[in-house]
Amino acid sequence: MQEKKGAAMSLTQKKRVVSIDYGTKRIGVAQSDPLWLFAQPVGTFDRAGLSKTLDTMIKSDDIALVIVGYPLSDSGEKNAMTGVIDRFIETLHEEFPQLMIETIDEHHSSRDARSILIASGKSRKNRQQKGRLDSAAACVLLSEYLENQESVR
Repeated sequence: MQEKKGAAMSLTQKKRVVSIDYGTKRIGVAQSDPLWLFAQPVGTFDRAGLSKTLDTMIKSDDIALVIVGYPLSDSGEKNAMTGVIDRFIETLHEEFPQLMIETIDEHHSSRDARSILIASGKSRKNRQQKGRLDSAAACVLLSEYLENQESVR
């Protein structure tokens, strides 16, 4: 009985995966639950707000990994936004050298997020609130990442 309790405690203390959907105006952020089963929105931030949020999470020792949506064209080629993301990741590494950062193909994540918001029954006005799509896109990226991790286990 004691052994099971210890195993359950270690599962609940697992660090989270954070996903970032970077945009030039807004940055959507989502996080996993400690068991890496679900993605939940954290919010939408400007660059300073993102730094503050990540700093708080780092101080509470809550981040295992950060994934950043990486935009590629339909044919898998880099584009103008890819360079912007490369520079963003570079500055993120400089600001938070302790973070492990990976990229994930964000092809269609915004479109998928829009479809999810429509299917959720939210009104057009509610769906168009600034940032709702950005944090939903971060959730889509994170859900995809978590599903891929589950198939590896």
